[in-house]
Amino acid sequence: MEAVKVVDEYKFADETTSDVRVCFRRIDEQPEWFPCHSSVLSMGSNYFADLLGRSDIHSNKCVEVECPRVEYDHYIKVLKLMYLPWESIVESFDSVKSALGVLRASTSLKCELITGSCIAYLESASWDEKEEEEILEAAQNLGSEAAPLLVRLQAPSESAVKNVFISAIRFATSMESSFAPFFDDLKTSSQEQIDFMLHEGDDPAMVMMDEDIRSVLREGLTKLLSTFITGVDLLASEFDQSPEQAEKRILRSLVDIDWITNVLTRIEMMTEFVSGWLETSDHVISVVQDKKYSSGLWAVKVKLIEVTGKALDAVGYGSVIHPSTSRARLLKAWLPYIRMTKCWLDGKTKDEAFPQMDADLCQNIESAMVSMILALPSGDQSDILSEWMLKADQFRYPDLTEAFEMWCYRSKTAVRRLKARTDNGGNCISL
Repeated sequence: MEAVKVVDEYKFADETTSDVRVCFRRIDEQPEWFPCHSSVLSMGSNYFADLLGRSDIHSNKCVEVECPRVEYDHYIKVLKLMYLPWESIVESFDSVKSALGVLRASTSLKCELITGSCIAYLESASWDEKEEEEILEAAQNLGSEAAPLLVRLQAPSESAVKNVFISAIRFATSMESSFAPFFDDLKTSSQEQIDFMLHEGDDPAMVMMDEDIRSVLREGLTKLLSTFITGVDLLASEFDQSPEQAEKRILRSLVDIDWITNVLTRIEMMTEFVSGWLETSDHVISVVQDKKYSSGLWAVKVKLIEVTGKALDAVGYGSVIHPSTSRARLLKAWLPYIRMTKCWLDGKTKDEAFPQMDADLCQNIESAMVSMILALPSGDQSDILSEWMLKADQFRYPDLTEAFEMWCYRSKTAVRRLKARTDNGGNCISL
């Protein structure tokens, strides 16, 4: 603190008391000289202390320092800050950008007090992405002094990431019930950041899956499905009071379920979702197809198809393995519903008030259905295709022609194979 006493005796650029002049030299620029005090410079800067100790500098009282053009104003500010106590130096910064500029200049001039003040300010300030990169670059030249800054820039530990991720899951799936006005925003933010943490790009994986995380995800899925079913059960009474609000509640639950299916797909946990969705399918379909909602709930009806499409896709392409009885049940439950809803919506394509099924969604569902049918026992295939052909003149979607043709080919092959075994005296195998 003795430094402050000496500084208090002088003022920057006071020609009446100055004993040395400083110029920060720039190429092709007229030099600008600043009256200073050697005692202040020596005390505030190791660079100036070494320079002023030379006999040639001591005799002419002039100091020239090479300075990058873009840093000129920051070098001048460092001179001025040498005349201030530590508290005033920190208070002089008004932005991360200015503190960074002064930090670079003070590092070059070896001003320990000012460098420490810059670090103290930056450590407590918020940074944007560009500023963070600049701070990291500056910190690499500071050594141990940069420790407070590097602590913020270090990658979090695996356990820290895991704890944050689990907390985010709990909010994203509404396991943390709250009526706070910001809860919906926090839930949405949690879902977005979970997607970000699971994103597989050029960067390394941020979250390492383990049984703790999988357990919380199962709990979250159960919570979302339970909330959805509760909404479905309350739909009749709530629809009478406010059809719009009733639809929004169901739709919000479906959006959350749709979101978690994307998460479960990435971490290969769709089996849990398909099982849960299969158990609720018959009840949900019976409710939304009630005559009471024949002219409404269209946003919900379309979203149901989108969510079901995730289940059909997972089962149809083998990422989820279920017994044939479950696969047939899933297909037989949703095929008539999807078929009827798509037909009705196709008749309303010119009415902007009605949502429409995306073309890619329709194609994906159709392909998944064909794949599922071909993987079923021949008896189930026959039942589904017979029902489909009986109403093919009314419903053009889905087109199961490929499955029908393959069934015919396989059936004929099976009959031929059976006949050959019988003619050869082999045992008859029931097909």
